[in-house]
Amino acid sequence: MGRKGKWEYFRVIYGRYSKADRRAKREMLNEFCLTMGYHRKYAIRILNGPAPGKHHDRPVRKRGPSYGHELLSVLTSIWEAAGYPWSVRLKALLPTWMPWIRKRFKLSPEIEKQLLSISPRQMDRRLVVKKHQQRRRIYGRTKPGYLLKHHIPVKTDSWDVKLPGFTEVDLVSHSGNSGEGEFGYSLNITDIQTTWTETRLLLGKGQTAVQQALDEIAGMLPFQLLGLDSDNGSEFINWHLKAWCERKQIQLTRGRPYKKDDNAHIEQKNWTHVRKLLGWERYDTQKNAVDAMNDLYRRELRLWLNLYLPSVKLLKKVHVGSKLRRVYDGAKTPLERVVASKQGDTAQLTILKELQRSLDPFQLAKVIDRKLERIYRLANRRLSPKAQEKLESNQAQSGRRKGCGKDARFASLEIPSGFPLSHSHNKLSTVTYQMA
Repeated sequence: MGRKGKWEYFRVIYGRYSKADRRAKREMLNEFCLTMGYHRKYAIRILNGPAPGKHHDRPVRKRGPSYGHELLSVLTSIWEAAGYPWSVRLKALLPTWMPWIRKRFKLSPEIEKQLLSISPRQMDRRLVVKKHQQRRRIYGRTKPGYLLKHHIPVKTDSWDVKLPGFTEVDLVSHSGNSGEGEFGYSLNITDIQTTWTETRLLLGKGQTAVQQALDEIAGMLPFQLLGLDSDNGSEFINWHLKAWCERKQIQLTRGRPYKKDDNAHIEQKNWTHVRKLLGWERYDTQKNAVDAMNDLYRRELRLWLNLYLPSVKLLKKVHVGSKLRRVYDGAKTPLERVVASKQGDTAQLTILKELQRSLDPFQLAKVIDRKLERIYRLANRRLSPKAQEKLESNQAQSGRRKGCGKDARFASLEIPSGFPLSHSHNKLSTVTYQMA
């Protein structure tokens, strides 16, 4: 039965059904479901609903804007160049990036209008396939520090600061799949009020090196450093850092052991500002990898993250029935938040504003990408002791099976020379990440 036939049949049975008694309705409903192929509940709903033809009197719903392939291609390129930001942050950066977007993509007025009008929800729908390709996991290598725990107060309340300068700090290990020997750590620090982030790479996590890196970062911040909140690692809970904080009049606090939520702000930045870019490879050479990574941290990456990428801040949580709804403020760049606070260093802010106007974020992303490619080549890819032992055991067993009847086929299974045996080729810990 075609659509027209079904419609006529529905019109006929609708009038009979509304006037029938309970028993007759049951028989008519069985016949209607069998004829039309409808689910029983759906059939009851339409037979008890508005009369056929009434819905034609309703106003026709106008179709929203249609986004073509050209617009989606430009949007995808911007999203990749910006480091895969959340849709709300992506929409917020479009007006700031528009001068360079026009030059790079030569947009028509219609495409530019659609690009500025597309909603964050629509961005999520269009980029959903690409987003599934960016799933990664994270782990750490924090060793608890037992000294000075009773001298450094535990911060258990939520952050409610109105001034920039109160920060969280943490280390991100670059040990690869082996924790033996000395390897690099990214010292990551983020400001609670402005979301400004600075990073430095250290070879090892010595107490003096951590203190010196924090001293350098304090001089680079466009505001005064007022507070440090860390985990319970020995690299932070020590006399060197405590004395330095007292000398600089910096408040030093720590989170509770085994409670990563106490340092939620920096844990998020460890992923977005370090792991997404450098992955889980091992970097353990001072003159090559460490220097190359610090060159990136001090220059292009610092400007790219703080001047061009907006971020959002959680304002409150609202319970709606059994669900929890999070309310965020408008997306702004860290530089915009520092300017709005009116607590920044005037000279540094003038320089940073000029850099924001003059630098091309797309070109900056390409330079970052080239430097990351060089850093990837400097990674020390090696097997852990257990993996090496397992490989040697498998090779020995393969050698014993050579020429043994049906198992002789294993004799040809040799690892080719130069094959990169690294944890990065494990499907459970893929780390290759490119920004643009």
